[in-house]
Amino acid sequence: MSIAILGGGISGLTLAWQLQKAGVAYDLFEAEATPGGCLRSLAHPAGYLLETGPNSLQLSDELQELLTELDLTDKIQDAADVSKHRYVLRNGRIQELPGSPPALLTSSFFSLKARFSLVRELLRPAAAPNPQETVAGFFRRRFGPELVDYAVNPFISGIYAGDPEQLLIHKTFGKVAALEQQHGSVLRGLAKAGGGAGRKRIITLQGGIQTLTDALAARLTHRHVGQPVQALHRLPNGHYQLRTAAGRESQHPALVLALPTYAAAPLLQPLFPEAAAALAAVHYPPMAAIYTAYQRADVSHPLNGFGALSPKIEQPYAAGTIWTSAIFPDRAPAGQMLFTTFVGGTQYEEHARQPEATQKAAVHAELSKLYGIREGAQPAWQFRYYWERAIPQFDHRIVAAHTAADTLQTQNIWSAANWRGGVGVPDCIRHARQIAAQLVA
Repeated sequence: MSIAILGGGISGLTLAWQLQKAGVAYDLFEAEATPGGCLRSLAHPAGYLLETGPNSLQLSDELQELLTELDLTDKIQDAADVSKHRYVLRNGRIQELPGSPPALLTSSFFSLKARFSLVRELLRPAAAPNPQETVAGFFRRRFGPELVDYAVNPFISGIYAGDPEQLLIHKTFGKVAALEQQHGSVLRGLAKAGGGAGRKRIITLQGGIQTLTDALAARLTHRHVGQPVQALHRLPNGHYQLRTAAGRESQHPALVLALPTYAAAPLLQPLFPEAAAALAAVHYPPMAAIYTAYQRADVSHPLNGFGALSPKIEQPYAAGTIWTSAIFPDRAPAGQMLFTTFVGGTQYEEHARQPEATQKAAVHAELSKLYGIREGAQPAWQFRYYWERAIPQFDHRIVAAHTAADTLQTQNIWSAANWRGGVGVPDCIRHARQIAAQLVA
């Protein structure tokens, strides 16, 4: 009998691929006609290539190995050199954020008081581990409020669509929290580790990131697309019986939930109501991506970086903007610059739910102000993509969901999804491989 994998996003696809290589029988069920989950690359006839999920990938060891196995290494496209520069909105202007602890101490981006607080972090005693401590609370305690306002807050908002006052440090940045416990200081721990691993290569794939999930899906021999699982039953022998929307029934000794919590919860409700309630409570804030292109001659800013994030303290409209065609020049027609602006997330939920026309106009106004768009110039093109539920939040509600996942695992129901192992694509790949190894053992 086969292991059932529910969900064909990057986690489910990777898990199925690992089982297939190991010779373990599986059946993957995906509700949509095209597997891949949130990894979608849209080629617009006007010459734009858009990503509806992550705009780029960090080339982790696991991702490199997967690309090699799928014969995709020749499709790797490195980000432009300027991508190493990251910017933050401060005092109404786009300013470069120092990229290392030494640079933080010498740059004028932070005040003298904030830089002195960074030095004092080496001397602050470690606090006892606190499972309720938030990301903001941890960094404020270790480094002071200014770093939270102008580095932590925009990073959490722009990357995680979250609020550092709500996300838990041990769930979101467990390795950073561990440095304090192991070395008495975050900076001392980074120094002993050689300054950290440094920035990994930032890449995409020719044709977009969906090239990865398309290649994975094409290699799988037991995938069933357009077949959402609608019911789950427990048999007397402990196995599970699934029924799809088309009426297909199958029995499996073990299941893997490669689904968002809100999709997994209804399936679990009849058998495991407490676990279902915990999963249903996980928060996914809404988010809109507004893609805006201008003629390059109409943009006065040099755009010599990856993009700019906007701290809440600056009262922005959007959480941040990626300078898409500065990173990957083939993402827009020649002579144009393409911006990808994120509206929404936990700190800006009211903006995410505004009408599309309102969002587009507000983004154009903010981009015009921040990037010196020529007066009177209009976008050459604009497009919106909307997620009602974007990224799972690792706040206090995720604790119960993770506990529920541990309990379900004792019942041969495993979880492999971004709410379990981390929200990044490399995190999903790594966690799916770990689950596969346990199932194969």
